[in-house]
Amino acid sequence: MSILQDYNQFSGRHYETGTLANYYAYRGIKAPHTNRPPSEALLMGISGGAVMGYFFFHYEGYDPIVRILTRNTFDPWDTMLSRLGVIQNVKQTTKKEKGIKNLLEGLEEGGPVVVWADHFSLPYNGYTYDPGIWGMLPLLVYGYEVDQDRVSIADRAAVPLHVDTETFQESRARIKKDKYRIATYDPPQWNKLEAAVQAGIWDCISLYTEKPPKGSKNNFGILAFNHWAKLLNNPKIRNSWEKVLPAGDLMTAGLMSAYGDIFNGADRALYGDFLNEAAIILNKPGLEAVGDLFRQSGEKWKQLAEMLLPDDVPPMAEIRQALKARYTLFVERGGASLEERNNLQTRIKTLRELIAADFPWGGDSLDRFRGGLADQILAICDLEKTAVERLRDEISER
Repeated sequence: MSILQDYNQFSGRHYETGTLANYYAYRGIKAPHTNRPPSEALLMGISGGAVMGYFFFHYEGYDPIVRILTRNTFDPWDTMLSRLGVIQNVKQTTKKEKGIKNLLEGLEEGGPVVVWADHFSLPYNGYTYDPGIWGMLPLLVYGYEVDQDRVSIADRAAVPLHVDTETFQESRARIKKDKYRIATYDPPQWNKLEAAVQAGIWDCISLYTEKPPKGSKNNFGILAFNHWAKLLNNPKIRNSWEKVLPAGDLMTAGLMSAYGDIFNGADRALYGDFLNEAAIILNKPGLEAVGDLFRQSGEKWKQLAEMLLPDDVPPMAEIRQALKARYTLFVERGGASLEERNNLQTRIKTLRELIAADFPWGGDSLDRFRGGLADQILAICDLEKTAVERLRDEISER
């Protein structure tokens, strides 16, 4: 039996920054500026911080997806580890038994182990298995009990999560690149903290104002806000919402997916918390005021989320409430809430059918709805443009 009986670190909410925050909290690693374990906000900022990204996907047989990126997605995991000078102790094998042995040995060393597993294969997430969808993401294993047929996991929820050993091994093996991969980490080299924070802030500024490392410049930063607004307001341009998300169930699906990315304020409050820490680390107190601007922006993002599924259309408002409730149930109760979350998903399906049968907008009313979204997006753009300009001024000041 291998389980850390004293493991109780479940504050991390993001699969990358939250996993690493939980890992270092258990190991008792403390940042010099707080004398506390490195916060998820600090790790988010170092990994590249807040961004704006707009993408649209629609694959045959699946709902359309409006994807709003709210934090850096250009290799943030290795970026934050590298910037902090963290030595990564990685083991990987193609053989199942060796993969189990590596995991058990990691636990027997006295700490949790970071493991990569398919997010869509883990039962507590509540997904229906689909051979065309996968995502290998890091999570923290703190127990692997063969006699109990149980793996104990910390993964975004505020409570322990559990999976049987065979299901867990199948999830680890799903994608060859990360098959049976585990890692443990040495403490950060805190003498690199100041440079790491500066680099993270410059990443944020760059992704708002310059050409991204890959992809269209219109999909990132200030240009992405304007691009999204144009897609809403101009029905004739390529990939306009009029064309790709016409009135009906396709539009409802797009609204739901966008809501899921931004309902928490697009991570802006978390980035504001990072800037408060950066103000101490860099001795630049003006960064706190910039953090306040990002928090203000977060409130506008929350308003936009409510506008996507508005109160004046009761079935849409109920979908919004159900989506938020599903998230809250997972965070607060983990796998124990699976039946309730599945019931909410069934209710969402029914509500979508009701909306499709009597869609609330058409003609001028649809134009007004989309125009209102565009106005809110541009208001967020103005505020974040100011915030980024202030951020550049503060970080450039000697």
